[in-house]
Amino acid sequence: MAKILIVEARFYENFNDMLIAGARAVIEAAGHEVEVLTVPGALEVPGAIALAAESGEYDAFVAIGVVIRGETYHFEIVAGESARAIMALTMDGIAIGNGILTVENDAQALVRADPAQKDKGGEAAKAALALLSLAARFDA
Repeated sequence: MAKILIVEARFYENFNDMLIAGARAVIEAAGHEVEVLTVPGALEVPGAIALAAESGEYDAFVAIGVVIRGETYHFEIVAGESARAIMALTMDGIAIGNGILTVENDAQALVRADPAQKDKGGEAAKAALALLSLAARFDA
C-alpha cells in the first residue's frame, strides 16, 4: 500500500472539492492511503510537493487546483510556472499527477472537475499511480 499526498491550491473550493473527490476515489479504489495538504495557490503546489517529497513520507503526489483566465497576464504566469515546476519535479523522479486545471471560465472548470464528467482529479491520480508503478518497475 502506497501513501499518496494530494496537494491542493485551495482557491476555488467548489471545483477543488470535486477534483479531490475524483482523485481520492481512484487512490482508495487502488487500495492506497491518501492525505490532503492545502496551500494558498497553484504557485505554492510544487514547493509543497518538493518539501513533502524530501520528508520521504509519501510515495506519490497529486497536484490539484484551478487557474481561471482573468483580465491580466497573471493567468499565463501561474499556469505556466506551476506546470513547469511540477514537470521539473517529475523529471527528478517524483511521481506526480498534475490535476491543476487551466481554463477560460467557471463552466469549463465545472466540466473538467466533476467526477461525473471529465474527472480530471481522477485522471491526475491515475497518472500519479502509473508513474509510481513505473518507478517500482525501474527500481527508481
